[in-house]
Amino acid sequence: MEFITLSIPEVKLIKPRRFGDHRGFFEETYNRDQFSSAGIKTVFVQDNHSVSSEIGTVRGLHFQAPPKAQDKLVRCGRGKFFDVVVDIRKGSPTFGRWVGEELSFENGRMLLVPAGFAHGFMTLEPDTEIVYKCSDTYAPKTEGAVHWNDPEIGIEWPLKSTEIKLSEKDAAALRLSEQESPFTFEDSK
Repeated sequence: MEFITLSIPEVKLIKPRRFGDHRGFFEETYNRDQFSSAGIKTVFVQDNHSVSSEIGTVRGLHFQAPPKAQDKLVRCGRGKFFDVVVDIRKGSPTFGRWVGEELSFENGRMLLVPAGFAHGFMTLEPDTEIVYKCSDTYAPKTEGAVHWNDPEIGIEWPLKSTEIKLSEKDAAALRLSEQESPFTFEDSK
């Protein structure tokens, strides 16, 4: 596996190796020893699988606050989506900045989303499957969200806002500046 540091250093793009022939391919999507060698000590305890039937479905920008904060390892099981991570750690030199990567079945890439970051995605193909590991179990009382199209963050989504499908909950999420982040840069060190 190749581990690539992005413009926000804590966020990693991971490129697994694919071995293919006329039958298809084999790909290792998680190996604790390789992750540990790359400095990633996360222990994953829950796997999630999401399907979005329409192009332009946006889910996020979600996070879980302490004490149930989650690291996530996100990949595409089928289709294609634009995956986004926003630093919401108070005092961070990259607070409010975002990184985005296209994850697809074809490219096999994955994104490591550390606790202290809001995460969301936009589907670019119908029936897109998002598969991800979490470092803690789902805890609805600790969940939070930042508005997907917060102008202060300025995410450059690949599709126009008129083409977007959102849940009511995500549409009502507050901007980052309208809420108190439960994360600090010092706590994440």
